[in-house]
Amino acid sequence: MQHLYTSGPSPVAMLCDTLSISTPTAVKLLSEMNREKIVEKKGQGESIGGRRPDLFRLRRHVLFVLCIDIELFKTSMVIVDNNNNFITQVKSVAVPLSRNRSAFFESLLVHVRELIDSANIGSGWLIGCSIGMPGLINTQSGENFSYLLDETGRMSLREAFEQHLGLPVVIQNDVKGSALAELRVGHAKGKKNVLVILMDWGIGLGIIMDGKVQQGSSGFSGEMGHMPFAENGELCYCGKHGCLETVASGMTLSKIARQGILSGQNSIINDLSNKEVYRIETELIIRAANNGDQYSIQLLSNIGTNLGKGISILIQLFNPELVILSGKIAAARQYITLPMQQAINTYCMTQIREKTQIVSSELGDQSRLLGYAAEGISQFFDAMIAQAKAG
Repeated sequence: MQHLYTSGPSPVAMLCDTLSISTPTAVKLLSEMNREKIVEKKGQGESIGGRRPDLFRLRRHVLFVLCIDIELFKTSMVIVDNNNNFITQVKSVAVPLSRNRSAFFESLLVHVRELIDSANIGSGWLIGCSIGMPGLINTQSGENFSYLLDETGRMSLREAFEQHLGLPVVIQNDVKGSALAELRVGHAKGKKNVLVILMDWGIGLGIIMDGKVQQGSSGFSGEMGHMPFAENGELCYCGKHGCLETVASGMTLSKIARQGILSGQNSIINDLSNKEVYRIETELIIRAANNGDQYSIQLLSNIGTNLGKGISILIQLFNPELVILSGKIAAARQYITLPMQQAINTYCMTQIREKTQIVSSELGDQSRLLGYAAEGISQFFDAMIAQAKAG
């Protein structure tokens, strides 16, 4: 099942090679799994001569994973099956991320139970919950060192979720979910060396090297937003001055726009927000730019220039074949990409720059949930296999 989930439709010969079993054994296993409605035939493979082999794949709705995307100001959730189908509507709720666990769990769990009850999973297996969120996250220890902290130190965040949900839980950084989604079903599929830039309230980096998402020794790789960028710059929430996020994030974009409107800047942003300055966010600024608002276009251009300078450093360090832009700011398209490309042309060596293609993600706002599902199902398979071997 793990092989079919990871590799997709496969012939008997590939299963024999992967599992080191004989053809009769593989055929017997597939027959049993077909009777149990776990696998099905899905077309035929290529042949170098003779009969084309039948391909087998996992059926829809065999395994399910609850995926939760925790952002700074809202939380989204959905149940995904083993073939990457959303079997519920994505449910977004106003449960903001906080440092206090008890209040967060109290608000979140009501919505999670409602979603599970609405799914009507039936005879399928809800094998666990996969959670993505910002912060310094060690997937192995199941701890987030930035948010939802336990001051007592008695229980990791993963253990706390497992206690409340009654399910196995995987916790990962949000940008790594974006990178895994791109690797499985997006622009990075079939690529070896790719950078995925998540441009949201903050800025994150997903690093794909040799076809795998890299975690780093502690799981903290990709903290692009906290690269030192502006000499004697503003204080970042991480405690350092002049981080890239202080001049190039969604949080900064909204902050500068609000300050401009309050100081009397002429812009349709004021009308689009119904003169409620606190409502000015990335999506509204992009909408204003699309309507020709010069102030919004300039704001986005400044963000794009700063991001381009930061990305040029990454291109020279990693020499990627592809850079994928994702997140809320990426929706600005040419208002971001044109000044970004100009900055990359200015600050990046020509020989390296010319080997790198820059594209915008086409997976949509909910792509991270697909990445969470992939990581969750893979880890749950690993745990079940280890348990079976131990037993």
